[in-house]
Amino acid sequence: MAKILIVEDDSQTSALMQEWLTQVDHHTVEVLNNGDNAMVALRLNSYDIVVLDWQLPGKNGPEVCREFRRAGGNTPVLMITAKDSITDKEHGFYQGVDDYLTKPFHLKELSLRVTALLKRPHVYNSVLEAGPLCLDLDSRRVSKNGQDVILTPREFAVLEFLMRHRKKIFTASELLNNVWEAEASAGTEALRQCIKRLREKIDTPGDQSIIENIPRKGYTVN
Repeated sequence: MAKILIVEDDSQTSALMQEWLTQVDHHTVEVLNNGDNAMVALRLNSYDIVVLDWQLPGKNGPEVCREFRRAGGNTPVLMITAKDSITDKEHGFYQGVDDYLTKPFHLKELSLRVTALLKRPHVYNSVLEAGPLCLDLDSRRVSKNGQDVILTPREFAVLEFLMRHRKKIFTASELLNNVWEAEASAGTEALRQCIKRLREKIDTPGDQSIIENIPRKGYTVN
């Protein structure tokens, strides 16, 4: 028996999921209907699985997942959504989602995915490293060769995202979509300036930049 948090603003859908998971699978289930309350619950309580809707009042599902992971949360997250494009799913996975269930779905499939996630070992690494650089998600600190590097929140977010997905190349638009999610007015120039400032703070003069720019492809941290 697992302790499950369902975050879903459609009361009929959440009631059906709660009934199925409690009566058929015999889990303990809590239900919330908005992202802001979900963040409070995740800070105060421990769960074995989080079933998280994408579209929510307050913080949406990907935002909840991203902040939960940044705070060190390693509970498996099953995202339920009507969005079925690979671009949407890729975005969710980058925020720390473990699996997807696309609406409409059969409740038995919900059971199967929950069971599969419960069997997985989950370790969330709160310390990311790249060469001499160390990024601690718990303390929100960045250091280079043991010396603190002072970053703005935006610089930290860009660096965290690239370090979390080391060796993967991201286009400017992908970085903007994932790091500037709530800022529709941000453009490639804002990203370019942010990375320029980051390089000034984290690179060693004469050495290759920690954030590499791959021509016609994008940015990566190796």
